[in-house]
Amino acid sequence: MWTIIQQIFPYAIVFTIPLLITALGGLFSERSGIVNIGLEGLMVVGAFVTAFVTFKLNEIYPHNPNLAWFGLLAAMVVGVLFSLLHAFASINLSANQVISGTAINMIAGAITVFLARNMTGSGNIRIQNGLQPFDIWGLVDIPVIGDLFFRKTYMTTWVILGLVLLSAFVLKKTAFGLRLRACGEYPQAAEAAGINVRKMRYFGVMISGAFASLGGGILLVTIAGEFTGSVAGLGFLSLAALIFGQWRPLGVLAATLFFGFASTLANVSQVIPTLAVIPPIILKVFPYVVTLVALVVFSKSSQAPKAAGEVFDSGKR
Repeated sequence: MWTIIQQIFPYAIVFTIPLLITALGGLFSERSGIVNIGLEGLMVVGAFVTAFVTFKLNEIYPHNPNLAWFGLLAAMVVGVLFSLLHAFASINLSANQVISGTAINMIAGAITVFLARNMTGSGNIRIQNGLQPFDIWGLVDIPVIGDLFFRKTYMTTWVILGLVLLSAFVLKKTAFGLRLRACGEYPQAAEAAGINVRKMRYFGVMISGAFASLGGGILLVTIAGEFTGSVAGLGFLSLAALIFGQWRPLGVLAATLFFGFASTLANVSQVIPTLAVIPPIILKVFPYVVTLVALVVFSKSSQAPKAAGEVFDSGKR
């Protein structure tokens, strides 16, 4: 069993990171009071922009190992801009946030495939300069945890884990975080205290756009290596992890790690003799079944922001 864990864990961590940063983006949006189920579409946009920028830069600077970072940065910028569609519809037009998020998912998938087909003729964009895994010298020799955490790791893993800790600090200890949370809990009281609720909600949605697009880009440069017009439902899985993690950064970290490990286990089960006797479909649906059970069990004690999904009306008390 220990050998199986040693083999799977590094890949599970890599699979977890795109889920983690995407769910973290959804957390900022929902903490501000805006439900963003468009995470799937934002991940697709991020994957496309990363592939496009990396592909074009590779024509100018072939074999440069740092091109993927420029693609990830571009994905975050475009993700912010794309998320403004959801913010404008939800905040300024008081549209139904679920419908707006669904529209984002539909638009993102269609427009990115259209652009990719015009670029390559096939709808797919393969990159040559993705990020490469490495062993952290010294730390990889630590007994037990060295093989689990510091072997075949990516720089993006540590950047995202740093963002999780920073996000937990920002939401708990800074004026910005407290104002953002107030807008998702009691927006009328926040406005009475002098907080611009609409502006804070814009910030929440824009952060979610940047993080979700970054998640799609990281998926491309570490795992996929090719844009195909889909992220295989990982945006929705991130949304489930956000709920499972009770809208807390460290809770989301634990939930996405669970999903990442369970999904990796399902993907490699057929090449591991001990697990080959279990039908793959059981392992694939296992994390979703556990999520549904957890939602039922903890529904009464759920910590969802009270005003999430509600249209803000400054005249309402």
